[in-house]
Amino acid sequence: MARDDRSAAPRPDRGPSASGARLWTWLMLPGTLWMTGFLVASLVLVATLAFGTTDPLGNPRFGLDFANITALADPVYATVLLRSLGYALVTCVICLALAYPVAYTIALYGGRFKNVLIAAIVVPFFANYLVRMYGWSVVLSDDGPLLRALRTIGLADGGTKILQTGAGVIAGLVYGFIVFMIIPLYAALERMDTSLIEAGRDLYGGPLRTFFFVTVPATRQGAAAGCVLVFLPAMGDFVSAQLMGGPDQIMIGNLIQDKFFQGQNWPLGSALTMLLMAVLFLGMLGYLRRTRKDETEAAR
Repeated sequence: MARDDRSAAPRPDRGPSASGARLWTWLMLPGTLWMTGFLVASLVLVATLAFGTTDPLGNPRFGLDFANITALADPVYATVLLRSLGYALVTCVICLALAYPVAYTIALYGGRFKNVLIAAIVVPFFANYLVRMYGWSVVLSDDGPLLRALRTIGLADGGTKILQTGAGVIAGLVYGFIVFMIIPLYAALERMDTSLIEAGRDLYGGPLRTFFFVTVPATRQGAAAGCVLVFLPAMGDFVSAQLMGGPDQIMIGNLIQDKFFQGQNWPLGSALTMLLMAVLFLGMLGYLRRTRKDETEAAR
């Protein structure tokens, strides 16, 4: 008589039940509606106010005036927007160059200290962003410890400045957002099959060629996510330019802040905000298209 092995066969994992999935959906619904509602409402208000005007007292008035939209064609605004775009892109490149060795070392050689090392990097960034930028401005000041050390070893003189320059603004942006590059890269390297690196060394020889031909392509999604997480806030940042830059280093965020809080021109500030959001949306759209293309290639 043949033995029935059906009872011994492993049962497939059914995953969460349908009732459990519905429960989590209902639990997520209030928070999702709350955030979506306020996001949409704020976007609608800003978009409609961009076509408004101001009264003689500087109070904003809704309307249908295209003066603020046409004002965006001013070369001054284009210069500031391109400067902000350049600062954000340079910040992404520097963060990527600095974060890759850190994430690589922790993911592959951190051992049982991985969590401690990641915490040592992340925890200091829990401090208020403005407080950190004030501290960084002290470090980079003309009489700060960095320039004093450089003057001592002969790499700087009395006329060397870091603050009030583009380099100072970029240094502030890198310091403020580099953690957003380290975490995605670390996650990508942690998921990577280390046997690929060993195989790459057999094919390409040296560790540097292996890194560029094996590690970088295998972790490009993490690098792309990190670039997005750095680029989006860096593009709209105004604290670094305000504390570590001068009149020639203002960014689009400084213009928006000035129109809302000092110039009392909320409609023009709203128009600048929509311009900034359009640039950020294009960057996010490019990231999503690249991610979808990578997923399609991986599924083949």
